[in-house]
Amino acid sequence: MNLEKYVDTYLEETHKIADLIDKNEIIKGILILKEVQKNRSRLFILGVGGGAGHASHAVNDFRKIAGIETYTPADNVSELTAWINDVGWDIVFVNWLKTSRLREGDVLLIFSVGGGSEHTSKNIVKAVDHARDVGAKIIAIVSRDGGHSGRNADSKILIPVVSEERITPHCEGWQAVVWHILVNAIVADEAIR
Repeated sequence: MNLEKYVDTYLEETHKIADLIDKNEIIKGILILKEVQKNRSRLFILGVGGGAGHASHAVNDFRKIAGIETYTPADNVSELTAWINDVGWDIVFVNWLKTSRLREGDVLLIFSVGGGSEHTSKNIVKAVDHARDVGAKIIAIVSRDGGHSGRNADSKILIPVVSEERITPHCEGWQAVVWHILVNAIVADEAIR
Protein backbone atom coordinates (compact mmCIF):
# COMPACT_ATOMS: atom_id res chain seq x y z
CA MET A 1 0.00 0.00 0.00
CA ASN A 2 1.45 3.38 -0.91
CA LEU A 3 1.39 6.23 1.58
CA GLU A 4 -1.38 8.18 -0.13
CA LYS A 5 -3.59 5.08 -0.12
CA TYR A 6 -2.76 4.45 3.56
CA VAL A 7 -3.71 7.99 4.56
CA ASP A 8 -6.93 7.78 2.52
CA THR A 9 -7.81 4.44 4.14
CA TYR A 10 -7.13 5.74 7.66
CA LEU A 11 -9.26 8.84 7.08
CA GLU A 12 -12.08 6.78 5.54
CA GLU A 13 -12.03 4.53 8.61
CA THR A 14 -12.11 7.61 10.85
CA HIS A 15 -15.15 8.90 8.98
CA LYS A 16 -16.83 5.51 9.37
CA ILE A 17 -16.26 5.62 13.14
CA ALA A 18 -17.87 9.07 13.25
CA ASP A 19 -20.95 7.60 11.57
CA LEU A 20 -21.09 4.51 13.81
CA ILE A 21 -20.28 5.83 17.29
CA ASP A 22 -23.28 5.87 19.63
CA LYS A 23 -24.04 9.56 20.16
CA ASN A 24 -26.56 8.71 22.90
CA GLU A 25 -23.77 7.23 25.04
CA ILE A 26 -21.76 10.43 24.60
CA ILE A 27 -24.81 12.43 25.71
CA LYS A 28 -25.14 10.17 28.78
CA GLY A 29 -21.50 10.97 29.60
CA ILE A 30 -22.15 14.71 29.24
CA LEU A 31 -25.17 14.53 31.55
CA ILE A 32 -23.21 12.58 34.17
CA LEU A 33 -20.42 15.17 34.08
CA LYS A 34 -22.88 18.06 34.27
CA GLU A 35 -24.12 16.52 37.54
CA VAL A 36 -20.52 16.33 38.80
CA GLN A 37 -20.04 19.99 37.97
CA LYS A 38 -23.39 21.02 39.50
CA ASN A 39 -22.86 19.03 42.71
CA ARG A 40 -19.19 19.99 43.02
CA SER A 41 -18.25 16.30 43.04
CA ARG A 42 -14.97 14.97 41.67
CA LEU A 43 -13.76 13.22 38.53
CA PHE A 44 -11.00 10.60 38.61
CA ILE A 45 -9.41 9.48 35.33
CA LEU A 46 -7.54 6.21 34.80
CA GLY A 47 -5.63 4.81 31.86
CA VAL A 48 -2.42 2.98 31.08
CA GLY A 49 -0.04 3.53 28.20
CA GLY A 50 -1.64 6.03 25.83
CA GLY A 51 -4.60 6.19 28.21
CA ALA A 52 -2.33 7.51 30.96
CA GLY A 53 -1.20 10.30 28.65
CA HIS A 54 -4.81 11.05 27.78
CA ALA A 55 -5.69 11.08 31.50
CA SER A 56 -3.11 13.76 32.24
CA HIS A 57 -4.21 15.94 29.32
CA ALA A 58 -7.90 15.44 30.15
CA VAL A 59 -7.36 16.47 33.79
CA ASN A 60 -6.15 19.83 32.50
CA ASP A 61 -9.19 20.28 30.27
CA PHE A 62 -11.81 19.21 32.81
CA ARG A 63 -10.27 21.43 35.50
CA LYS A 64 -9.43 24.51 33.43
CA ILE A 65 -12.24 24.52 30.88
CA ALA A 66 -15.15 22.77 32.61
CA GLY A 67 -14.30 23.75 36.20
CA ILE A 68 -14.55 20.17 37.50
CA GLU A 69 -12.21 19.00 40.28
CA THR A 70 -10.31 16.25 38.46
CA TYR A 71 -7.37 13.94 39.23
CA THR A 72 -5.30 11.12 37.74
CA PRO A 73 -2.53 9.01 39.29
CA ALA A 74 -0.57 9.55 36.06
CA ASP A 75 0.25 13.09 37.26
CA ASN A 76 2.18 11.91 40.32
CA VAL A 77 4.78 9.41 39.13
CA SER A 78 6.40 9.23 42.58
CA GLU A 79 3.19 8.14 44.29
CA LEU A 80 2.18 5.87 41.40
CA THR A 81 5.49 4.01 41.34
CA ALA A 82 5.62 3.78 45.14
CA TRP A 83 2.21 2.08 45.11
CA ILE A 84 3.35 -0.25 42.32
CA ASN A 85 6.52 -1.12 44.23
CA ASP A 86 4.79 -1.64 47.57
CA VAL A 87 1.48 -3.29 46.64
CA GLY A 88 1.77 -4.28 42.98
CA TRP A 89 0.44 -3.23 39.61
CA ASP A 90 -2.88 -5.06 39.90
CA ILE A 91 -4.12 -3.01 42.85
CA VAL A 92 -2.31 0.28 42.30
CA PHE A 93 -5.41 2.15 41.06
CA VAL A 94 -7.83 0.82 43.65
CA ASN A 95 -5.46 1.81 46.47
CA TRP A 96 -5.02 5.27 44.93
CA LEU A 97 -8.81 5.64 44.69
CA LYS A 98 -9.23 4.55 48.32
CA THR A 99 -6.66 7.13 49.44
CA SER A 100 -8.51 9.72 47.33
CA ARG A 101 -11.73 8.69 49.08
CA LEU A 102 -13.70 7.98 45.92
CA ARG A 103 -17.35 8.10 46.93
CA GLU A 104 -20.92 8.24 45.71
CA GLY A 105 -21.41 11.31 43.54
CA ASP A 106 -17.88 11.08 42.13
CA VAL A 107 -17.16 9.75 38.63
CA LEU A 108 -14.48 7.41 37.33
CA LEU A 109 -13.51 7.97 33.69
CA ILE A 110 -11.66 5.08 32.01
CA PHE A 111 -9.49 5.33 28.89
CA SER A 112 -8.80 1.77 27.75
CA VAL A 113 -8.74 -0.03 24.43
CA GLY A 114 -9.99 -3.36 25.80
CA GLY A 115 -11.61 -2.20 29.03
CA GLY A 116 -9.89 -4.79 31.21
CA SER A 117 -10.47 -8.49 31.78
CA GLU A 118 -9.24 -11.33 33.98
CA HIS A 119 -6.09 -11.39 31.82
CA THR A 120 -5.38 -7.73 31.00
CA SER A 121 -5.58 -4.38 32.78
CA LYS A 122 -6.50 -5.99 36.10
CA ASN A 123 -5.69 -2.66 37.74
CA ILE A 124 -8.57 -1.07 35.82
CA VAL A 125 -10.89 -4.01 36.59
CA LYS A 126 -10.28 -3.63 40.33
CA ALA A 127 -10.74 0.14 40.15
CA VAL A 128 -14.05 -0.25 38.32
CA ASP A 129 -15.22 -2.78 40.93
CA HIS A 130 -14.28 -0.36 43.72
CA ALA A 131 -16.18 2.48 42.00
CA ARG A 132 -19.25 0.24 41.79
CA ASP A 133 -18.88 -0.72 45.47
CA VAL A 134 -18.84 2.91 46.65
CA GLY A 135 -21.60 4.08 44.29
CA ALA A 136 -19.48 6.24 41.99
CA LYS A 137 -20.56 6.50 38.35
CA ILE A 138 -18.36 5.19 35.55
CA ILE A 139 -17.77 6.54 32.06
CA ALA A 140 -15.75 4.19 29.85
CA ILE A 141 -14.27 5.23 26.51
CA VAL A 142 -13.25 1.85 25.14
CA SER A 143 -13.15 -0.32 22.03
CA ARG A 144 -13.55 -3.97 21.08
CA ASP A 145 -16.49 -5.20 23.22
CA GLY A 146 -15.76 -2.70 26.04
CA GLY A 147 -14.44 -5.32 28.45
CA HIS A 148 -15.09 -5.09 32.18
CA SER A 149 -15.17 -1.28 32.10
CA GLY A 150 -17.81 -1.22 29.38
CA ARG A 151 -19.99 -3.84 31.07
CA ASN A 152 -20.02 -1.81 34.29
CA ALA A 153 -20.22 1.70 32.85
CA ASP A 154 -23.08 4.13 33.26
CA SER A 155 -21.92 5.58 29.94
CA LYS A 156 -20.16 3.09 27.64
CA ILE A 157 -18.72 5.07 24.76
CA LEU A 158 -17.61 2.30 22.44
CA ILE A 159 -15.19 3.20 19.66
CA PRO A 160 -16.31 0.92 16.82
CA VAL A 161 -13.76 -1.48 15.34
CA VAL A 162 -13.50 -0.72 11.64
CA SER A 163 -10.03 -2.20 11.10
CA GLU A 164 -8.47 -5.07 13.03
CA GLU A 165 -4.99 -3.67 12.24
CA ARG A 166 -5.76 -0.23 13.67
CA ILE A 167 -7.91 -0.87 16.75
CA THR A 168 -5.51 0.87 19.16
CA PRO A 169 -4.72 3.99 17.11
CA HIS A 170 -8.37 4.50 16.24
CA CYS A 171 -9.48 3.98 19.85
CA GLU A 172 -6.84 6.27 21.32
CA GLY A 173 -7.43 8.94 18.69
CA TRP A 174 -11.17 8.86 19.31
CA GLN A 175 -10.73 8.91 23.09
CA ALA A 176 -9.23 12.37 22.64
CA VAL A 177 -12.08 13.45 20.35
CA VAL A 178 -14.70 12.20 22.80
CA TRP A 179 -13.23 13.77 25.95
CA HIS A 180 -12.98 17.09 24.09
CA ILE A 181 -16.66 16.72 23.19
CA LEU A 182 -17.49 16.01 26.85
CA VAL A 183 -15.54 19.01 28.14
CA ASN A 184 -16.74 21.47 25.54
CA ALA A 185 -20.39 20.37 25.61
CA ILE A 186 -20.48 21.30 29.31
CA VAL A 187 -19.04 24.74 28.55
CA ALA A 188 -21.22 25.28 25.48
CA ASP A 189 -24.33 24.34 27.46
CA GLU A 190 -23.42 26.83 30.19
CA ALA A 191 -22.84 29.57 27.58
CA ILE A 192 -26.24 28.98 25.99
CA ARG A 193 -28.13 29.52 29.26
